[in-house]
This record gives sequence, C-alpha cells and structure tokens, in this order.
Amino acid sequence: MTLCKMADNREQAPAAAPVTVKQPVNPAVNPLENMMGYLKADMASVNAFILDKMQSDIPLIPELAGHLIAAGGKRIRPMLTLASAALFGYSGNRQNRLAACVEFIHTATLLHDDVVDESDQRRGKASANAVFGNEAAVLVGDFLFSRSFQLMVEDGSLDVLRILSNASAVIAEGEVLQLSTANNLDTTRDDYFHVIRSKTAELFAAACEVGAVVAGRSSLECAAIRDYGINLGIAFQISDDVLDYAASADVLGKSLGDDFKEGKLTLPVIIALEKATAEEKIFWQRTLMSLEQTDEDLHHAVEIMRRHEAFKLSLDVARGYAAKGIANLLSLPANHVRGDLEALIAFAVERQY
Repeated sequence: MTLCKMADNREQAPAAAPVTVKQPVNPAVNPLENMMGYLKADMASVNAFILDKMQSDIPLIPELAGHLIAAGGKRIRPMLTLASAALFGYSGNRQNRLAACVEFIHTATLLHDDVVDESDQRRGKASANAVFGNEAAVLVGDFLFSRSFQLMVEDGSLDVLRILSNASAVIAEGEVLQLSTANNLDTTRDDYFHVIRSKTAELFAAACEVGAVVAGRSSLECAAIRDYGINLGIAFQISDDVLDYAASADVLGKSLGDDFKEGKLTLPVIIALEKATAEEKIFWQRTLMSLEQTDEDLHHAVEIMRRHEAFKLSLDVARGYAAKGIANLLSLPANHVRGDLEALIAFAVERQY
C-alpha cells in the first residue's frame, strides 16, 4: 500500500473569504473530555509508556522530564493518534506506543522552546529551564527525542518511522525559521504560516496520520486525516496567538502577552502592522524590534490591534482552516469519533476569550 505523499511545508492563507465552521460550538465544552471517555483505557496505556520510557539511571532525567509532564497539558497530540485509530476501527494497541512517541516529541520541543524563549513559566508553573537550568533542559529534551525514535523503531513500521522522523525534522526547521522572524517587522503572512505549519501543524498531522497507518487504511484516507491534522494545527495556533493578547482569563498556562514580550510576529501583530499608522509603526519598532517596553505597552498594543480588528480578522482566518479541516473528514467513516474531531477543530478556534 502506498501512503499519502508528504505535503509541501509552506502554507498560504486562504484566498477565499473566511468560511464559518458549520456546526454551533459551546466553547465551554471541550470535545477532548468526551473523547477521553471512550479512549480512557488507551490513554492510561499511553501514560504508562510515558512514565516507563522517561526513566533513566541518571536521576535528573526523569526528575526534569516529570516536572513538565506532571504539569499536565491538553495531551491533544497523543489523543489525536488514539482518535485516528479509533475512527478507522482499529482494535490493536500499536497506537498507544506511538501516541507516547508523539508526546515525547512534543515535550522535547517544549523544553527547547522554553530555553530559546527564556521562558520562566509553562503550564501555570515554573518552567523546567527556570528550575533546573538551560543546559539540563536542552539535554533532557534531546533525551526525549532519542526515546521517541526508539519507540518508532520498536513499532517496526518504516512508514511510521518516515512520518514521525520527518515531522521531527520539520519542527526543528520551524524553530530555526521562527528565530529569523522574531523582532523582524518585515515578517509576512507567508512567513508566519510557514512557521506555524512547521512548528505546530506538522506534529498534529503526523499524530493523525500514524493512527490511520496502523489501521491499514488507504493512501486517500491517510491523506485526508493528515490534512485534517494540518488544518487543526494551524487553526489551533492562530487561536493561541490571539489568546496570548485577548484571553479573558489566563487560559494558556502562561502569562498573557508573552509573545509581545518576546517580540514574536504573530498573525494579530502582522495584521495590525499592515494597517499601521506612522506613529504605530514607531511603537512596534520600539517594542518588538528593540524590545524596549514599559508596563503600559502591552495594553497599548492590544488597543492598536483591537482598533484594526486584528483579533477578529485572525479568528476569521482560523475559522477558514477549521472549515477546511471539517471538509477533510467528509470522506472518512461517519461515526461518533468523526463527530468529535469535527467539534474539536471548531472548539480550537472558539475557545473563551
């Protein structure tokens, strides 16, 4: 069986007018909680794999890895692997080990991200690098990447190895690309979408695709669920980037305005820059390029973005990707899992602000 080919890493914003997600969504209801109901046993197996495989004779490794993993998180990526396998009626258990592999890749990238961003908080608690130091965080991140490859090899599928190893490489490329866009007011929408497709959406896509692979599905079905993962990841990241400025409460597990403080050029900022007055451009140059910020600057940045409807326009783009993701599912089995995946991509956009 020939599996779907890897898509090009560059993603363009939708050219057509934004499409509203077709079904109503209650943003207070997280579809992941519903999915956990019928995936509970598999998720317990995933957590057991995670706890077992992060062990080492070097005590600092499980201590540091456990610091981040024990902090919780959405577990959305391993859940996608489990849900994808369930969508296609797979009754084996390979998906559990691969879901743990996906979570290790994600955790490793978080450890590296926090060092690069000099973050002192993750998931509502002190970040691993703040507690254990940058050197230890980087090296334990490397350890988790290595563990993920061991899990890929243990699965025995070259297709799985190709999908997940490719995702790991693309994520690393996205990290490097983001370095070149930070503090750079010339960053374009295309640059932004290239970064978030690589850093976020690629692992969502791989998590979905390996579930279809272990279920032995056709290349068309593998491609459809992979494309769903891409669109989910992009919609999710755009929403997160809006939440960083506009959340009504700290729902991110980190301080609001972290992207602003780090000088990241996210979609709301790019839209505001496209419409900026001369005075506003001077403000963005000072705060994002030079990182010369006062206590009032974050509030002023939010005011500028609201004035130019940057949050609304960003969410419109995210809704366009959500609609594309729902369309990706139409050719797949029409069961309760598909319904939850449809609700999930809508929830990713319509979370509380």
